Amino acid sequence: MNPRSPILILAVLALAACGDPPPPPREATVVKTIVTGAATTEGTRTYSGEVHARYELPLSFRVGGKLIERRVDTGAHVTAGAILARLDPADVALQAAQAQSQLALAQADALRFRDLRRQNFVSAAALDAKETALKAAESQAGLARNQTAYANLAADRAGVIAAVLTEPGQVVSAGQPVLRLAQDGEREVAIALPESAVAAVKVGDAAIVTLWSATGKTYRGRVRELAPAADPATRTFPVRVSILDADAGIALGMTADVRFPGSLRPTLQVPLTAVFQQGDQAAVWVVGADSTLSLRPVAVAAYTDAGVAIATGLQPGERIVAAGVHKLTAGEQVRVVP
Repeated sequence: MNPRSPILILAVLALAACGDPPPPPREATVVKTIVTGAATTEGTRTYSGEVHARYELPLSFRVGGKLIERRVDTGAHVTAGAILARLDPADVALQAAQAQSQLALAQADALRFRDLRRQNFVSAAALDAKETALKAAESQAGLARNQTAYANLAADRAGVIAAVLTEPGQVVSAGQPVLRLAQDGEREVAIALPESAVAAVKVGDAAIVTLWSATGKTYRGRVRELAPAADPATRTFPVRVSILDADAGIALGMTADVRFPGSLRPTLQVPLTAVFQQGDQAAVWVVGADSTLSLRPVAVAAYTDAGVAIATGLQPGERIVAAGVHKLTAGEQVRVVP
């Protein structure tokens, strides 16, 4: 045996003893968690809106002029044919007088040329020209008479004056809205749906309408109109809900709630930060009894302002990670923040 062998063995053992110590065990990750509460019923959606008439008509004069009289104010109930406002009739009266004078002249010319034609003093073409001029003058006179009547603004239908848009003394042009008339008859509620809810509502859906001023009373409603595009200012979708059994207690401008009863299903509300998205599949990190993590796929019922409604995949009373879900791995040991 080589006398140096024990020395070499001792040297090797000494070098091994002087190596780096083994790394300490990894500390558990500290996480913020929540315990899921009891399941709630999901499916009912409520939106606030304002009562309107289904038909609201802007009323305007068919001729321009100076407004000298307005006989109604906002909220006044009017009947069909009632005179609501008047223009200064001076200009249209002058136009009517001018047209009548032109008609009288055309009639005299036509009568004279008919006599001359019977005596063969003028040609048939000359008489035809005078007859044509007479017809044009008659049409012009009729138009002038109509314009005289257009100086009075009458209600086409019975209803309520919803808005006054001009005042006496103002000069208005033909077609400029002067009043807005809410026609008697159907009443509906105008609401606005956010982008997250518009896909769940369609024309013809049933709804329940309640008025803020009539506690406990409900009305049957139905979606009549759903805007195909969002409002550029609010980024919401205007919706009109007809009130099927409206009564005299529903006044224009009242505030109402529209409730859409959907399919009822139990859901759990969790924070949006608790959902871990893997492609198209949503999941949450569940903390086990031994403080280890497991990734649990879940079915999302809806994303709301209050959080995420979970339809399936979670049970009440389970502890899940509430934040930092993208920094965790399956099987990792965690320490729950008290």
